[in-house]
Amino acid sequence: MATEKCKILVIGGTGYMGEFIVEGSAKASNPTFTLVREASISDPVKSKTIQSFKDLGVTILHGDLNDHESLVKAIKQVDVVISTIGHKQILDQTKIISAIKEAGNIRRFLPAEFGTDVERTSAVEPAKSLFAGKVQIRRAIEAEGIPYTYIVSNCSAGFYLRTLVQFESGLISHTRDKDILFGNENVPPRDKVTILGDGNAKVVINKEEDIAAYTIRTVDDPRTLNKTLYISPPNNTLSMNEMVTLWEKKIGTSLEKTHISEEEILKSIQVPIDVFKSINHAVFVKGDQTSFTIQPWFGEEASELYPDVKYTSIDEYLSQFT
Repeated sequence: MATEKCKILVIGGTGYMGEFIVEGSAKASNPTFTLVREASISDPVKSKTIQSFKDLGVTILHGDLNDHESLVKAIKQVDVVISTIGHKQILDQTKIISAIKEAGNIRRFLPAEFGTDVERTSAVEPAKSLFAGKVQIRRAIEAEGIPYTYIVSNCSAGFYLRTLVQFESGLISHTRDKDILFGNENVPPRDKVTILGDGNAKVVINKEEDIAAYTIRTVDDPRTLNKTLYISPPNNTLSMNEMVTLWEKKIGTSLEKTHISEEEILKSIQVPIDVFKSINHAVFVKGDQTSFTIQPWFGEEASELYPDVKYTSIDEYLSQFT
């Protein structure tokens, strides 16, 4: 007898990662709900996203993080809550925690993580404070006894791999506009490349659809209950130097390489605005994503748990640009 699929509510579904999670949940045949603010309905870009959700059979619930009643009402209709709200709203998740506690029916909460492990990092400011906020949310969830899974998805391919980490002289300047991110101009370089630090730190870069697929698989898995799911497939764990070499082989030419030293990177970080520069320092220079071993008492690795999920390797992802 087939087990009943979890009902999943995504909060922040019209955001960058939220879109992939909503689509991944719907395509996995989970009854999928997303909480939408009135302002999003009248937004020309977000209204298109909302319509695409409806076309996938997603239930649109009207509500707001600041409206406790609407939150509780939405949460009572589902089994699992996934938060994909933006980094500026991280601490607002205390409102979700309060609503989950009041509703009393949630089997699993996945807070807005989707990046580097915030408890195993050497990040400097302003990322240090951002990560501290995520840790604060983790402790609040645990203090309330809410069942959880933390998703460490590491780097997203749309941000990092499409240009081989080339944004503004090699220092990432992030956009959340998908048309820009996935546009024809946003492709790996064919002449010169800027490398952060010595380029030897191992980083993990995953395609967004794969992140969503692993996330949805974990929502009712007892093996990941009250643990961290690390999306760190072996074929997606490479140094920047290795990625550049891989790309050079694909295009049959050598790139002119310029290195930005750690000292230069640190000098260029302006607090509080350059949060992504400080994240990239932690990831591409200090090697935060691969500086520890995943132990069974705190985490599991996604590609080991779900070998049937056919993820896209860095090699395969880069092939689309040749």
